Formats: sequence, structure tokens, C-alpha cells
Amino acid sequence: MNYKILIVDDDSDIREILSYNLSKAGFVVETAADGIIAIDKSLIFKPDLIVLDVMMPNMDGIECCEKLREYNEFKDVIIAFLTARNEDYSQIAGLEAGADDYISKPIQPKVFVSKIKSLLRRRLNIKQNDIITFNDITIEKSKFKVKFQEKEVKLARKEFDLLVLLFSDPGKLFTREEIMNRVWKDDSFVGDRTIDVHIRKLRQKFGNNLINTIKGIGYQLKEQ
Repeated sequence: MNYKILIVDDDSDIREILSYNLSKAGFVVETAADGIIAIDKSLIFKPDLIVLDVMMPNMDGIECCEKLREYNEFKDVIIAFLTARNEDYSQIAGLEAGADDYISKPIQPKVFVSKIKSLLRRRLNIKQNDIITFNDITIEKSKFKVKFQEKEVKLARKEFDLLVLLFSDPGKLFTREEIMNRVWKDDSFVGDRTIDVHIRKLRQKFGNNLINTIKGIGYQLKEQ
């Protein structure tokens, strides 16, 4: 399958370099110079993965991500932000806007292509026809759907993966290291604060009583 990638960056050199290397790797690639153009192109192109720069004219990456997530057809599209190294604010803001991950600048083309392949593999690793139910929450993994009290709840990709992990063994204490290894795998760009952001987002959507925090160790699904 030739996956479709949309590169969104106001720097034409970055768009050209990333587009060239992804095309060489077998991907179908489109580009956009700002968030407004990105939304218009996404509606036509239907990308499997979108790479968004944070700082852009007209509409920045954060706002673009938020607007894309409002469309049902983009709820399971992978969105990754391009951020400057150690730019914690942009990384956290991007995750809170609904992004799945981020890629640090400066970008090395070979590393970038490997990162894109890794992000796409994660999506394929979700098992088919597997339904998990716990209390008032039902997860349908094959369709990337979650219902809470019979109402569908929209989750970003990593929120979904984290929830599935916690639901795999209610009551078990998952250490931060285990969560990192199983949800983010070998991603060296992810820090501890990323887990905290995703736990907070899950609590906002399902209530504060869903997940226990064991300070300094990790998290567990609260058995009721």
C-alpha cells in the first residue's frame, strides 16, 4: 500500500527535502505552505499521515491540528508536529491539540523517513475485531472507536493506545518505563511529560476517577 503523506511547512526548502525523501521511499506526497492550505488539501488528498510545522503564517500548526480533528474523516489520521529541539511548549501544545507525536528539528532525512514508517506501523499494530469493555467504557480497537456511557468519544492516536494498554489489565500498575516502551516504543524523542499530558487528557474525557496515579512509579486503571 502506498501511504499518502501531507507535509505542511512554510519553508519551501524543508517541503522539498522531505517530499523528495518520502517519495523516494515509496510514499505519495503532497505539500502545503500553511494551515489553511493544509485543510483544503487534506479534504481532497485524504492523507494517512500529516506532518505539521508549528510556526506558520495565516494559520499555525496548532490551530490547523485542532480544526482537522473536528472532521470525522481525520479522527484516525496520524498527525506529527515538527518542533525545534527542546521546545517543550510547542510539543505539549501540539499533543493537547490532538497530535499523535512530534519530530524534532533539525531534521535528518533518513531518520525522518524511519520515523514516518514507525508511526504508520503503530497504526497497523492495532488488532482487528477486538472489543474491550470496562465499567461504562467500550473500546472497539478494529474501528478505533471508544464509547463512554453510550456516547462516542474522540481520542488522538496516542490517547487511544494508552487507554488500550491500561484496559488490557485493569488494576495493574503500569510503570512509566513500561508505558513508554509499549505505547511509544523506541521513540527517543518522547519525554516523561508526554505521558502526563496524555493521562490528563484521558481524565478530562472520562473523569478523574478512571486512572490512579502512583507517584514516582506510574499509572493504573482504577477497579470499581
